[in-house]
Amino acid sequence: MPKKFMKRYLPTPERVRSIESLHFLGDILHEPNLWHINRHSVARAFLVGIFLTFIPMPFQMVAAAFFAIWFNANLPLSVVLVWISNPVTMPPMFYFNYKIGAWILDRPVLNFEIQLSWSWLSGRLMDIGIPLYLGSVLVATCSACLAYLVIQFLWRRKVRSDWRERQLLRIRHRRATRKSKPGADAHQSS
Repeated sequence: MPKKFMKRYLPTPERVRSIESLHFLGDILHEPNLWHINRHSVARAFLVGIFLTFIPMPFQMVAAAFFAIWFNANLPLSVVLVWISNPVTMPPMFYFNYKIGAWILDRPVLNFEIQLSWSWLSGRLMDIGIPLYLGSVLVATCSACLAYLVIQFLWRRKVRSDWRERQLLRIRHRRATRKSKPGADAHQSS
């Protein structure tokens, strides 16, 4: 996994601790595991962030921070991943979730236009809300679990690849030092 890339773009613990609006959290922000970039904390951060990305709710970032602390995931990464659902991506994501929920409940997909009024919201909440949230929880769970497993797999693959590369470099170095020593071949053959 690109650990250096993440370290370059994620905020430092000192920077986050300096944000005055987060001082109510107290010593929680001093927990070092919330800032580590390792396979487990990053995979958990993807689990938390991707799950909450697909859940239609206000204050997703606050929920991501809470669950990152609870699951001991990388806090900045969990919060940043929630921004996958932004004003541009939310409509297609949540419409897809609604269609999945309607399909599971065996309900017809309603043609509707969203109106920002209490009468529309109260009248359509049950018709749209139940399939939307059912589909959202299902898609969120599947996506988050898949992201967790993919991060675990890619991280392990990268570690194995780096280990093999180091082993090959050691072997090449040994061979080069054997060839450069005069009389090394005569000493080995006897």
